[in-house]
Amino acid sequence: MALTIPVAEIVESSRNPLLGKHESWGRVLLGDIATIQNGFPFKSSQFTRDEGMPLIRIRDVGADSSDTNYVGDYDPAFIVKAGDLLIGMDGDFNCARWRGPDGLLNQRVCRVILKSDIYHPKLLDYALPGYLGAINDMTSSVTVKHLSSKSIAEIPLPLPPMDQQKRIVAEIEKQFSRLDEAVANLKRVKANLKRYKAAVLKAAVEGRLVETEAELARREGRSYETGEQLLQRILEIRRSQWFISGRGQGKGKYKEPAEPNTTDLPELPEGWVWANVDQLSEVGTGATPKRDQARYYGGEIPWVTSAVVNDAFVDHADEFVTSDALAETNLTLYPPGTLLVAMYGEGKTRGKCSELRIAATTNQALAALQADEDVRKYLKQFLEFNYEQMRKVASGGVQPNLNLSLVRAVCVPLPPMAEQNRIVAEVDRRLTLLHETEAQVDANLQRAGRLRQSILQRAFSP
Repeated sequence: MALTIPVAEIVESSRNPLLGKHESWGRVLLGDIATIQNGFPFKSSQFTRDEGMPLIRIRDVGADSSDTNYVGDYDPAFIVKAGDLLIGMDGDFNCARWRGPDGLLNQRVCRVILKSDIYHPKLLDYALPGYLGAINDMTSSVTVKHLSSKSIAEIPLPLPPMDQQKRIVAEIEKQFSRLDEAVANLKRVKANLKRYKAAVLKAAVEGRLVETEAELARREGRSYETGEQLLQRILEIRRSQWFISGRGQGKGKYKEPAEPNTTDLPELPEGWVWANVDQLSEVGTGATPKRDQARYYGGEIPWVTSAVVNDAFVDHADEFVTSDALAETNLTLYPPGTLLVAMYGEGKTRGKCSELRIAATTNQALAALQADEDVRKYLKQFLEFNYEQMRKVASGGVQPNLNLSLVRAVCVPLPPMAEQNRIVAEVDRRLTLLHETEAQVDANLQRAGRLRQSILQRAFSP
């Protein structure tokens, strides 16, 4: 939806310090000091990925490259150069200087070209986002927000004398330079923390984080249960539970889990064994009851989707189904302790793992792993370590997906039970310290963002 309130009225009624000015300053309309050039509606039939001229679309404003190219003819007047000021005219109305190679100005992106020497280009960079943000806040979001070049031209920028403009820009840049250095250091710390976490998990599943049970038992002169013996004990328990539950009484034959494919897998520490998810857990999934069946929804049974794996634990559900849905569809009510692995999902979701703390049903996008309680914590840590590899084995076309067969076949290096307990405890200890440090870094990054706004507010405050 387009803006329906005059820009001048928005500025006049706003209490946002970013829209303020000193009483001795005047104002000037952006359209009086700059040309607002709209992008061209290039034919989508001539968009490519690899060849042609980069096409700068709304999502590329603020970036330094585009993943879309154009192979058709074009007017050189729409070539964007590095340093050109661009505004996205749909969505959040972002603005930024283009940092990439020469590209083409696509429709719904405009370029601001200063045509007067009465306004410092860098002051424009610092002032403009506040006004676009105010316009964005006042534009209805019932549908996609739209911004017109007319509204952009009507932005009443503050107009200090040029010598003051230069002093303001110099002070902002001095303060921002210090802030940017601090933010860069914080981001380096965060990247190092991420690498440290990966190193801890890698050492854990390779038998290098704590003393192995084999070494400990040898030094203490005692025997121990090996990973192989633990695996056989787990499989025997699963066989017993099958028959005790009555599932073996004429209701199908027990199917022994397939052994792991250890081809090309590395040698394990003494006392460890390769297992797979299928051997260590019962693997199932869920379903999405038909939405047109009102009696399936609004009950008291939690129903979760793949979005829940973005947290380590699932403590609540956003949707609930009824007992009719549980009885009449392929839903299963999984107990607390069930591990959930996202088989498909947007962004970073696919391959992530979480754990139920409530009894819940799931949709078909999640694999539900009911693992033996003894190995659950270690298995969860391994799945967190194995996240990137899990994504690599996903199958599919444009949107790669996992499936239950792929999840079942994931190979797990299984240590003896006593060693698992030490590994889990040591990983928890180290990651707790890591998360505390990460929280402090995130808090300081947020503080840096607030300081940046404070610097701009002081620059434009009356």
